[in-house]
Amino acid sequence: MVLPGEQARLYRPRPELLPAAHVPSLPHYQRLYQRSVEEPHEFWGDIAKEFYWKRQHTGPFLKYNFDVTKGKIFIEWMKGATTNICYNLLDRNVNEKKLGDKVAFYWEGNEPGDSTKITYRELLHKVCQFANVLRSQGVKKGDRVSIYLPMILELVVAMLACARIGALHSVVFAGFSADSLCERILDCGCSLLITADAFYRGDKLVNLKHIADEAIRKCKDRGSSLKKCIVVKHLGREEITVDGTCSKSPPLKRLCQDVQAPWNPDVDAWWHELMSGASTECEPEWCDAEDELFILYTSGSTGKPKGVLHTVGGYMIFAATSFKYVFDYQPEDVYWCTADIGWITGHSYLTYGPLANGATSVLFEGVPTYPDVGRMWSIIDKYKVTKFYTAPTAIRLLMKYGEEPVKKHSRKSLKVLGTVGEPINPEAWLWYYSVVGEERCPIVDTFWQTETGGHMLTPLPAATPMKPGSATFPFFGVVPAILSESGEELEGEAEGYLVFKQPWPGIMRTLYGKHQQFETVYFKKFPGYYVTGDGCRRDKDGYYWITGRIDDMLNVSGHLLSTAEVESALLEHAAVAEAAVVSHPHPLKGECLYCFVTLREGHEFTKNLTDELKKQVREKIGPIATPDYIQYAPSLPKTRSGKITRRILRKIAKNDQDLGDISTLADPGIIKHLFNSRCDTKQ
Repeated sequence: MVLPGEQARLYRPRPELLPAAHVPSLPHYQRLYQRSVEEPHEFWGDIAKEFYWKRQHTGPFLKYNFDVTKGKIFIEWMKGATTNICYNLLDRNVNEKKLGDKVAFYWEGNEPGDSTKITYRELLHKVCQFANVLRSQGVKKGDRVSIYLPMILELVVAMLACARIGALHSVVFAGFSADSLCERILDCGCSLLITADAFYRGDKLVNLKHIADEAIRKCKDRGSSLKKCIVVKHLGREEITVDGTCSKSPPLKRLCQDVQAPWNPDVDAWWHELMSGASTECEPEWCDAEDELFILYTSGSTGKPKGVLHTVGGYMIFAATSFKYVFDYQPEDVYWCTADIGWITGHSYLTYGPLANGATSVLFEGVPTYPDVGRMWSIIDKYKVTKFYTAPTAIRLLMKYGEEPVKKHSRKSLKVLGTVGEPINPEAWLWYYSVVGEERCPIVDTFWQTETGGHMLTPLPAATPMKPGSATFPFFGVVPAILSESGEELEGEAEGYLVFKQPWPGIMRTLYGKHQQFETVYFKKFPGYYVTGDGCRRDKDGYYWITGRIDDMLNVSGHLLSTAEVESALLEHAAVAEAAVVSHPHPLKGECLYCFVTLREGHEFTKNLTDELKKQVREKIGPIATPDYIQYAPSLPKTRSGKITRRILRKIAKNDQDLGDISTLADPGIIKHLFNSRCDTKQ
């Protein structure tokens, strides 16, 4: 396929703007990468020496089987070595590296001016206190704790307290419903829930405790062993400080009303009351490198959520190393990842990765458009953010409002921009690069998954020439391949299934309680490979382009088309803000394209626009890709993390009202509107 001109153009990094870069050139990256795949024991062994281990590993550094035909799938890195990830993130930074007074997090509330900060020493004390609270509640190594909190500092404290005592945390995004929370509590047998009274998301009040109580009732009806619920008083809080005194912190400038949290004294307990008498010292639980660290459920867009399990040692060194190199972390940086901690990005690149490097991060409770569309840029200026990591969905949302809200702010502190969550279309990449970064900030467009634990395909800021929309090259230790439908490895320019040939330290170890499903989903289709489920194209320069989920591929008259490719072509039209493409049955072609488009302000959906869009796709990709149907959508059905639920769009396109579970949608109300304004698909 001929790439559009802008997509094929190389954007050269400017190493002079990153003078202390860890990887200053492409040849330097190539040497490090070659060593990481040819000598993984030595490469990762050297990195492991930078962390504290109570005991060194006793057996092989790496042992694994990726081939279902040869027995059980397993991956073991440094088995027999013992450590504690919380000790490495906090105790060592405070005591050995003397970073106790360094800010770990600037917390920015939903309301501008509602902010606070916490140092590494203060964070260590709070984590030790809450670890002691958990132990006093009977939580022990191997137990599962469910965390259902907004983006507040207590969320990080709760996660690290679990890690300190060897309990597994299962963080559930605070936008999920009672049913979703209940399913996750039941699946991993959580014994304790941590939640908050309520919070604001933009101008919307979310009564979190009401939702949590409904989930607890549902769990009880289904025989759950959940015994206790610890509640953070977030709205109108009086926070107990380390020395036991009360202070109003953070400032109470948020929209506030008296939120009466329903209360069951047999189950519920206030966080601040439990913390007030807890000691600030807590001996960590020393865990095997292969002990379980956390469970994180993947989105339910493909059916029931899957509990992805990560372990202590490998995840620690992979999250830390990928954060250091991909964002070119330097000690003076202020880093901001906008992802919610309820997703893997918030685990790896807002909590574990940055803290392992002693970084200062911004933790943001609000949304990009509240109280106005310049909120993100004002936060960047307020904290002098140097490294900024966000989602293409957010970039496209802010693009709708033009350049003025961005250019009203300085952004001079920015050095590296990143994207995560989905492939970014070239138009959004170019806007991000030229408008937000003023053509001086490299963009690290990262491809990875909940299951991989960290970055798999990514540029490095000072080393890699960039192509808009390409995930570029593999990260250290990652060996990608592109397979045909028959499982043949394709060389050179190729398109097919993206797989990985050998393990990296951050790979998931299983699906919690469902190892057979783990083997079936990720290893059965192509024995000997980890199967991502994504389609991929490698161009003549060796750059990788993610073409979308394999189930988002279309077979039109025998031609395999990527929905992401068609969406990208639609998004290049000046009138289109968002696009989603799904398949629709066709009597002659087998499948045809059914497109949903959201328009920018000031544009109308007309027959002329439909014709223009069809012509644009035809010219960008070819006649075979011409859409049969284009439907106007005022907005698209998305999960609360901003991912478009194409499963539901496929149902709408086919006029199939059996939608299954829609509890994870941010706005279920849009579905009725989309059904009512369907294209006439009668052949």
